[in-house]
Amino acid sequence: MEVLPRTSASFVSLLILCISLVALHCVLIGADISDATARQRDISKYRSLCDCEQCEDGTGEGASVIRVSTLPDEKNIDIIATYSNNLGAMQSSRVKMGDLSASWVLENPVDGRQEHPKRFEMAEDSSQSGLTFEEKTQHPTDDHQSGEGELPYSRLSSMSPVKLKRRVMRQERRNLRTAELIGKDTEANNQMAAAAIERSKDFDPLVKGKYSIWRSDYESPNSDSTLKLMLDQIIMAKSYASIAMSKNETDLFNSLMKHYKLSQHAIGEASSDAELHSSALNRAKAMGRVLSAAKDKLYDCLTVERKLRVMLQSTEENLNALKKKSAFLNQLAAKTVPKPLHCLPLQLASDYFLLGYHNRGDANKEKLEDPSLFHYAIFSDNVIATSVVVNSTVLHAKEPNKHVFHVVTDKLNYAAMRMWFIVNPPAGATVQVENIDDFKWLNSSSCSVLRQLESARLQEYYFKANHPSSLSMGSDSLKYRNPKYLSLLNHLRFYLPDVYPKLDKILFLDDDIVVQKDLTPIWSVDLQGNVNGAVETCKESFHRYDKYLNFSNSLISDNFDSNACGWAFGMNIFDLKEWRKRNITGIYHRWQDMNEDRTLWKLGTLPPGLITFYNLTYPLDRGWHALGLGYDPALNKTAIENAAVIHYNGNYKPWLDLAISKYKAYWSRYVMSDNPYLRLCKISE
Repeated sequence: MEVLPRTSASFVSLLILCISLVALHCVLIGADISDATARQRDISKYRSLCDCEQCEDGTGEGASVIRVSTLPDEKNIDIIATYSNNLGAMQSSRVKMGDLSASWVLENPVDGRQEHPKRFEMAEDSSQSGLTFEEKTQHPTDDHQSGEGELPYSRLSSMSPVKLKRRVMRQERRNLRTAELIGKDTEANNQMAAAAIERSKDFDPLVKGKYSIWRSDYESPNSDSTLKLMLDQIIMAKSYASIAMSKNETDLFNSLMKHYKLSQHAIGEASSDAELHSSALNRAKAMGRVLSAAKDKLYDCLTVERKLRVMLQSTEENLNALKKKSAFLNQLAAKTVPKPLHCLPLQLASDYFLLGYHNRGDANKEKLEDPSLFHYAIFSDNVIATSVVVNSTVLHAKEPNKHVFHVVTDKLNYAAMRMWFIVNPPAGATVQVENIDDFKWLNSSSCSVLRQLESARLQEYYFKANHPSSLSMGSDSLKYRNPKYLSLLNHLRFYLPDVYPKLDKILFLDDDIVVQKDLTPIWSVDLQGNVNGAVETCKESFHRYDKYLNFSNSLISDNFDSNACGWAFGMNIFDLKEWRKRNITGIYHRWQDMNEDRTLWKLGTLPPGLITFYNLTYPLDRGWHALGLGYDPALNKTAIENAAVIHYNGNYKPWLDLAISKYKAYWSRYVMSDNPYLRLCKISE
């Protein structure tokens, strides 16, 4: 009786387990069916493998693609499909053939006529790719056999038709762009070739040196690299040779000195690699080996540094000495009369006496003292320079017959100056030539400069042989030792009312100026009660009174403003009536006497002029007078050409070889180059 209940309980438990298994199986089957339906819906989204008419009809010759719906027992065939769901995850499932859409086709890659296909593949839409199945089968599908720019068939089969179409279009655009670039490159190459041919027609095979033989207009950026290397080697060889001598390394010293001399000989006067001797490179290599050996044996940082410092100091001392020599030679060249200019006055003076011109008097004497005319004062001993001043002035004058030139020279050049203007009279103008020695009133008792020139102190300063050498004085002191500062012609400008007592106004001109415009309007300039009319030269802090006068002396600092603006001597309009009224010459004498020991200013005429005409100078427009052509190579060309008068103040006078070449033409155009005297003395432009 006890067994039956236990058996019934076991049976009930087994029954419940079976029912649970059956229910679970039903759930799984339903889920599988639902999954298959979803997969069928996703797969049906794919396009047909082949939409061509031959594929649809199945009548294409040799076709290996047949529609799925034409296969027998299609509902019983299981297909394992791999696809991506809506989330992009890859899934695979087993579906029946009958569940596929009608657009799916079976493809046999070996033989389309076999009854049992071996695999399914995706094919691109022929209507989009433009390729039929027959065209595709003509190309191998292996990667290594695919043509350039094509993808393997297996990769194409895994892409959607839209992507394939885009890839084809990109490839077409790429091909077009490549062809276009190739065409442009070809055109550019043709143009370059044509240009090279044109350049080759002008090619000069004789161009050598530091220029490229292919592009002669471009200079090599490293045209002096070898020269610089050899110069550096020479410096190091000198330093190592000195160290070797101090350490009794005789052989090394001899070797260094030998290569030192050979390198110097190879360099010579060269300023670039092209000018070096042909053996220069070999010398540099040999010197390099010797220096390397010297470095291994002698190099010590402190010793080499000390030696180089000594060499630097010695070089600086030599440079300063050369600067002084250069300044001396520059001053010497500036005050030396070139041979052609020395020849000209000799020829003129000889003919003046031989041809009897010394008995001829001055013409147009009535004009010489007529205050209604335009009078010029030129004090010079240079015949050709004076002729340029007169010629350039007359050439630009509107009424030359109203212009009178008063030329004063020394006894040595008087005959030559008169002869020149007798033979070459300016058209319509009047020229008077006078000898300064004929001014008997100009003597040491009335002239401070003459009295100082007769003093023993000044003669010792200028003429004693035991005086310290000019080279030791410095360039500034040397400049004021120029003999022109001793010439009375240079100081005669302070005696204009005495030289021309019947004139009211006079225009003073230096002999190193050139006139480029009519100067007549300057006589009508109102000087507003001033004595001197001049162009001011100060710019910012330059050319003010403290540049010319010694303001450490109380006589100067108590009477003058150090910031007062300087002005130019060389083209000055003087009111002689006002001059006489204010006794300007007396002011000049007083200050000149106080500077007998040269403590107020150096020698010259501008410093005493600044003092004498202090607060008595009217500033003219800058267009009247352009200065600096005798020392400044960076002047404004427009300012030069627009100026009424240009002034070659400085050492580089236009008649010297020192002249700045780009300024010389302004002067030489007024030289009478066809004159027989100039041709005889070989004076050219």
